[in-house]
Amino acid sequence: MYSAFILCDGEPPSETLFHKHYLSCDLCIATDGATFTALQFGVTPNVVIGDMDSFIPPPGYQGQIATDTDQNNNDLEKALAYAVNKGVDKAVVLGATGRRLDHTLKNLSVYKQFQARFHEIHFEDDYVKITLLPRVYSGQVERARTSISLFPLSGKVTGITTNGLKYSLVNEDLINGVRDGSSNETTGTVFKVIHKKGDLLLFQPQRHEGSKFIEKLK
Repeated sequence: MYSAFILCDGEPPSETLFHKHYLSCDLCIATDGATFTALQFGVTPNVVIGDMDSFIPPPGYQGQIATDTDQNNNDLEKALAYAVNKGVDKAVVLGATGRRLDHTLKNLSVYKQFQARFHEIHFEDDYVKITLLPRVYSGQVERARTSISLFPLSGKVTGITTNGLKYSLVNEDLINGVRDGSSNETTGTVFKVIHKKGDLLLFQPQRHEGSKFIEKLK
């Protein structure tokens, strides 16, 4: 499987989370201004993509730059399209959340747009891992009573059945403004979520050393 690590210009990840994915990827793509975060962590991305309104290469910069000034697509769309064209089938996206809520929501919309073009793709930050679920999803966590949340990205998700969660759903719906699935928890270390129609997001807390979620627990 050919993997890519995509770094966006939202809230920067911790150095621990950055290197976790950089060291395990085949291709590192940074969007425009996010390149400064990579350089701060001692890494030159394989390619920088965007309209270059935020990144001015420093003297002697050796990395590849793919300038794309199309204003109909945001930088994440450009990065994911580049990854698809390079044959990437597994991607993790960092820096797609935080700072501006409108940008976060746009990036989640882009996630939905591109999900079917990858075998695996998810977002991460130092608080949560965000996965747009297939119709049938089996998950695993490190310990029982791990907090997770379900969110109906499409506004309404129908026919949701869960197994292994404290507050179970049996062929039920989640609807924005009516009923949501936040702050559930696992009863063990494995769980299952099935849904019939709609786009359902899963939020799982990050527990790697140095994560901001862990720091808040201390």
